[in-house]
Amino acid sequence: MGLTSNKVLALAVALAVLLFIGTVWLWPRLARRSWQAIIGRVGLLLATQLAIFASVGLAANQAFGFYATWADLFGQETSQGVVVDHDAMKGEKGPVRVVDTKSVDVPGGGIPRIGGQIQKIDIQGRNSRIASPAYVYLPPEYFQPQYKNRTFPAAAVLTGYPGTAEALIKGLHYPQTAHKQAKDGKMQPMILVMLRPTVAPPRDTECVDIPGGPQSETFFAKDLPGAISDHYRVGKKADSWGIIGDSTGGYCALKVAMHHPRAYGAAVGLSAYYKAAQDVTTGNLFHGDKERERRANLLWYLDHMPPPRTSLLVTTSKKGEGNYKDTKKFIEKVKSPTRVSSITLASGGHNFNTWRREIPASLVWMSGRLTGGSDVR
Repeated sequence: MGLTSNKVLALAVALAVLLFIGTVWLWPRLARRSWQAIIGRVGLLLATQLAIFASVGLAANQAFGFYATWADLFGQETSQGVVVDHDAMKGEKGPVRVVDTKSVDVPGGGIPRIGGQIQKIDIQGRNSRIASPAYVYLPPEYFQPQYKNRTFPAAAVLTGYPGTAEALIKGLHYPQTAHKQAKDGKMQPMILVMLRPTVAPPRDTECVDIPGGPQSETFFAKDLPGAISDHYRVGKKADSWGIIGDSTGGYCALKVAMHHPRAYGAAVGLSAYYKAAQDVTTGNLFHGDKERERRANLLWYLDHMPPPRTSLLVTTSKKGEGNYKDTKKFIEKVKSPTRVSSITLASGGHNFNTWRREIPASLVWMSGRLTGGSDVR
């Protein structure tokens, strides 16, 4: 059974309850001062607490999508890392391979022309040589006859670190939100490409092209838009592409759009930070390259580099969010032709509940800055 399985969570909760009941029931028998009784008491207490912690951890993981598999949890996930055999990408299947389809959790979701569709895909990066899984949300209009010769705007949607792509669907409800906003006429139909920024797990690459290592920025700036535009009816120019993410994904979204305005016309950073993290999860990102390190600092970038022609949206909270001061600095530093907007909540935190409050307005904002509906050629 998988790490995110409801059966695993139910078994953990059942075990915790049984151990608690057993502890209460057996405690009088273990009240003696013999070493056997002492070991029994310690063992029951320890087992009960471990079962409770496991239940809480599994529930939190399901709610926030930190880890997708047991291998991911224990740092053994290697199957989605950097691709070594580049020739395999040159076959007839192309850089995108659809491996599964599922319905969207909306009324009529079982019928693609009504509810849209979610496709699980594998993406092979031609330039970065990185392979990554993703989920693609296709809106209902994508399957309707009157739109068969039309392209759609698209947005790359990134989780935080470590995060799972499934959490963007089950926890943050991106497809459901996009479906509702478009149905209500608040935004145009848009394709969402949902994945995590951890494209070389378990390492957190901070969407950096690491010297001698994973070329994560290249993957998101060149490979991802190119692969999706070749496979789906998506425009190839920057005004057809946006990128949005939370936490680490938010930092990546802002950085990639700022560094590559010809690839992305709009970016949203939900609770983003503005400087690449460097810790045990990232390893050495820059290998002494100070220029590369400075460019990864977005506040430095706004002060020292030509302002990119792109639109940015940043979010924060006056209480409960650690990026409030840096977000204000970021907004003050933006110069034309870069455009900046913001969402500032009175209170919130670095969590799914806060981001669910910001995502509807963020998708509407992005939709208003992207174009779609051009004829397929």
